[in-house]
Amino acid sequence: MKAYFAILRLNQWLKNLMLFFPPFLGGQLLVQGQLERGLVPLLAFCCVSSSGYIFNDLMDRDRDLIHPQKSLRPIPSGRVSVTGAVLLAVLLLVAGLVLAVSCSKVFLTLLLCYQGVTLSYSFALKAYPVIDLFCISAGFLLRLQAGGEVFRIEISPWLFMSVFLLSIFLSTGKRLCEYRLLGERAVNHRENLEHYPAGFLEGIMYMSGGAVLVTYAMYTISRHTLIYSVPLCCFGLFRYILRVQSGQSGDPTESLLKDRVLLPVGVVWVAMVGWSIYW
Repeated sequence: MKAYFAILRLNQWLKNLMLFFPPFLGGQLLVQGQLERGLVPLLAFCCVSSSGYIFNDLMDRDRDLIHPQKSLRPIPSGRVSVTGAVLLAVLLLVAGLVLAVSCSKVFLTLLLCYQGVTLSYSFALKAYPVIDLFCISAGFLLRLQAGGEVFRIEISPWLFMSVFLLSIFLSTGKRLCEYRLLGERAVNHRENLEHYPAGFLEGIMYMSGGAVLVTYAMYTISRHTLIYSVPLCCFGLFRYILRVQSGQSGDPTESLLKDRVLLPVGVVWVAMVGWSIYW
């Protein structure tokens, strides 16, 4: 059972909290009934995203054997059978879609688009350079738009751009870490790494990181009370770059939860933004 829980990647559910960004930043999260309204959509996204992770692990099970950490995952290590993984993935997908139907047609459409992008990425698109980065970014943007739909809040253009560029920044850092960790074997683990010239991923990471800082600053200027959170954003970006360039894990969720500096910075950012908006 522990192995089956592991393939759900429960720690990655943290990404689905993006659904609550629109009401949190819009000052409506504490309105009566708002939190309860988001629980079913959140659960739907968690079910569907875990289903996508399982399908991705099934497709990558042979390549993951090359990776020193991913080879220990339940599917490539053989602790979970292919049949069992497929059944669980299908069950989660059906459960997520059933929950989405109870929300709204637009939310269901966004969730189907998310799953479509995820499956397209797992089965084909991750082999193509740059396209793979945009597929990952699309997942974050669809979560953001779904949150706007659930809570009936219009997404600010500056917030949209900030999330888009931040997801490009983080996914590029993760690719760069894989490239450096595996060395010459990187191509055998992830085919598209062969097509990234030396220095290309670093350039994309620095460019998108700078753009994130600009777009987030513009968003905070439009919301005057948030301007003092920009230095924290800048520090967080620099800390993540330091992790990547130092050879540490570039996985966004792992970086946030396990980095002794990034986690407190994230908590302080939430507290500062919450205080600025609600108090």
